[in-house]
Amino acid sequence: MVRRPAPPSASPAPKTPRTTGKSATKPKSASASRSTRGSAPRVDVREWAAGIRLSAFSVIMLSLVVLGAWVLVPTLGTFIDQRQKIAALEASVQVSEDEISALIAERDRWNDPAYITTQARERLYYVKPGEVVYLIDNDLDPSALPREQAPVSDTIQEKPADWMPHLLRTLVSTGLSDTAAVAR
Repeated sequence: MVRRPAPPSASPAPKTPRTTGKSATKPKSASASRSTRGSAPRVDVREWAAGIRLSAFSVIMLSLVVLGAWVLVPTLGTFIDQRQKIAALEASVQVSEDEISALIAERDRWNDPAYITTQARERLYYVKPGEVVYLIDNDLDPSALPREQAPVSDTIQEKPADWMPHLLRTLVSTGLSDTAAVAR
């Protein structure tokens, strides 16, 4: 795009007096020389705006772009929303297909007579006629059995420990321990 020259300014340009001779020139003050050197030249906004020329074609094209954006933005939002819903539904379908394949595999296992027999024996304690079942109540490892209790002493021992954490540890260990009765 070619830039057109700016129209002539309404404000007259500062005229410098023409004088001949060296004695007629006046020295510039220090503040005036700093203001022109240190800052950028000032631009008059009215001059700049007057330099912009819009043709009818440019106005029509700009109007079409704005109209197109106004029409397409809601449509684009709807499209993105629908794509997100489709992705969520595809993920849901994939999860359902995985569950279906797991259920089909379990159904195939239940069609096997050996699996049914094993499940009946383990979970329901079923036996075939003539078999004898031995249930062992206390099948703990001997190292897991509690030790014999030590005799109680007659002396009082004082420990410099906080009693609350010790009480909490005792309650937790009691609640989580396996109970086993020692045969006498």
